[in-house]
Amino acid sequence: MAVNVNTVYQTVLLILNKEQRGYITPQEFNDVATQVQLEIFEKYFEDLNQQIRVPQTDTDYSDRILNIDEKISIFKTSGACAYDNATAYPFWTLPSTDIYSTPIELSRLGAVTFQPTNGESVELQRLQRNDFYNIQKSKLTKSTKNFPTYLLENNRLFVSPTTITNTSGSINVDFIRTPLNPVWGFTVGGLGQYVYDFSNFDPTVFPNTGSRDFELDTTEQTNIIMRVLKYSGVIINDPSIVQAAAQDVAKKEINEKS
Repeated sequence: MAVNVNTVYQTVLLILNKEQRGYITPQEFNDVATQVQLEIFEKYFEDLNQQIRVPQTDTDYSDRILNIDEKISIFKTSGACAYDNATAYPFWTLPSTDIYSTPIELSRLGAVTFQPTNGESVELQRLQRNDFYNIQKSKLTKSTKNFPTYLLENNRLFVSPTTITNTSGSINVDFIRTPLNPVWGFTVGGLGQYVYDFSNFDPTVFPNTGSRDFELDTTEQTNIIMRVLKYSGVIINDPSIVQAAAQDVAKKEINEKS
């Protein structure tokens, strides 16, 4: 389940206003919340890389690698690439929507596969530019439909052999998408107060209406609140809030790595 955006905002306001420290507007909160979610999301990959290098316990629910991977799995999806042969060097563009027809922003590319019109899927090997061209010079290493390769540049896939086109099959990619921005939506009440909008956020409507929860796992709620408080302290110019929140975040990170 996701972290409720209203729960986070109301908790932050409660802590800030307990001693009349200050107030952050919904727009300020939304901007900070977006930054905090991206920070936590990007940190998953550094944490995963670090945990892979240390021994793990085989006790249920205590394997840190599996726990981090579960948090990342929320953003794992796949999609089909589009073929473009309008130039002298045909290429495949990375998907802008996933298999569920949901608009996405691609964060990290995973496996790239070629699905022939008749036959089993084959995974493409990713190469750097020099290797991509040099292996074609030998019959032993040259790319084939059974052992295809690709070069990733400028969000485009250059696939070898060039006989792989949209008429011979399709190129599909597994990837991790970027989290959607959290939104605390509101309407204005009779006294000019902000009233939380419980409806689902609709980006196609202008002006935008509705709210969108954080997409992070529910276990991140405390982490989100403390990080939002840290930025809120900067906004309201209260060093004590910044220091307290930063210390709590640092303590949590040390505990996770020890």
